[in-house]
Amino acid sequence: MIKKLDKLIIRSFAGPFIVTFFITFFVLMMQSLWKYIDDLVGKDLDLFTIGQFLWYASASLLTLTMPIAILISSIMTFGNLGESFELVAIKSAGISLLRFMRPLIWVALLLCGITFLFANYVIPYANLKFKTIYYDIAFKKPALDLKPGTFYKHIPGYAIKIGKKDADGKTIHNVVIYEQQSQLQDNSIIAEKGTMKLSADKRYLEFTLQNGNRYQERGNSMDTSTEFIRMGFKEYKKLFDISSLQMMNTSDTVFKNDYKMLSIRLLDRTIDSIRKQKDSLGTKLNREVNNQLHYVNLRDDIWKRAPAVKVDTSFVLATLPDSVKIKVYEGALTIAYSLKNSYQIVGNDMDSKRDGIKVGLIEWHRKFSLSLACLVLFFIGAPLGSIIRKGGLGMPLVVAILFFLIFHLLNMFGEKFVKENMTTPLVGMWLAVLVLTPLGMFLTYKAMHDSALFNKEFYFWIFKNIRLFFNPVINKLNRKQ
Repeated sequence: MIKKLDKLIIRSFAGPFIVTFFITFFVLMMQSLWKYIDDLVGKDLDLFTIGQFLWYASASLLTLTMPIAILISSIMTFGNLGESFELVAIKSAGISLLRFMRPLIWVALLLCGITFLFANYVIPYANLKFKTIYYDIAFKKPALDLKPGTFYKHIPGYAIKIGKKDADGKTIHNVVIYEQQSQLQDNSIIAEKGTMKLSADKRYLEFTLQNGNRYQERGNSMDTSTEFIRMGFKEYKKLFDISSLQMMNTSDTVFKNDYKMLSIRLLDRTIDSIRKQKDSLGTKLNREVNNQLHYVNLRDDIWKRAPAVKVDTSFVLATLPDSVKIKVYEGALTIAYSLKNSYQIVGNDMDSKRDGIKVGLIEWHRKFSLSLACLVLFFIGAPLGSIIRKGGLGMPLVVAILFFLIFHLLNMFGEKFVKENMTTPLVGMWLAVLVLTPLGMFLTYKAMHDSALFNKEFYFWIFKNIRLFFNPVINKLNRKQ
């Protein structure tokens, strides 16, 4: 009997989970696509490159898709069972809610493990590939698209305008080309018509112009006088290097040291290395101070044996000759400026290392906190479903989105608090889990005791009792008036 119930709850959970997972994944994917749409449009990207971009961008979405899918599907599952009175029948048979939830608890733990493995091994590699492709796409200039009446300025050193382009896409009319070869002169070419074509390797654009003039101004920066040349032509060929319009193939190694591209093992190694470098900076500063202030190297027993004599430094300086006094002041200022520069340089390096450790710990804790969030949101969704007792995508979806927004906002605020040094990475990155875990325990307790937490009759009853309690007071006040 118990095994059949386990199969029942797992089958009831599997369908909604798969559906909500892919729906959530699709929504988040469209959000990412909309975020980067300006970088993709107008650059003549092939389908393979766009597919790679979306594929690697979608990998990092799993850590957000998994928790919300578990939350929605658990609310839907227990809501459907409660609406069909199957939960009532199971409880009447003496089976507790926790025992009924046990197979899904194991499923949630399995999904937590999958999310962690994905976040630790797959997402760093996907982030590395995504950032490399995005870098190449972002710095790729728009595709060659000469529109009539508009200057095309994406070829370095040139501005091209055509008055008309024939249907064949090659014949052009009223061509104007401005070329800037120096900061002083702009040469120009004006032609009645011509043809354009790409070279075989697509690195060059060839214009064959007819019936036009080339205007050139010669001069140099040392002389304000210039020489103006006009050359007419019947046919003129001009080559444009459009290799800058091609997409670069940046190596993955450029971004391999980014913290988002590292696993737990590599993050531990990187953080330990930065901590050692930070400690060495303190040793370096002490060594520089000791080299500048020689008296700090004296042993403590020498200071203890020295007589406690109060020396008037102003009197000592006054007895020195002016030439010596100037040298003393200059030496003191040199030492002071040197120490100031040393403290500033080391202080900046210390701040940089401290920020590096903080960002590394943020990514380290993120992998664990988002994975455990799957279990926490399950213990919120399952009790909520059994309390609400409504199936489908209506009320469960509204409640799930509300709680997921709370979870997501807590994650964002926690990370922001860490970056602004308001809290430690441990507290900031686990803020959502720390806040929602007691809520999950409370909802589970209420569900186990058949609470009427979301029953409207329960609140009508409370309001009615409050009204009856205050009615004598209200009537007494009315009689006094």
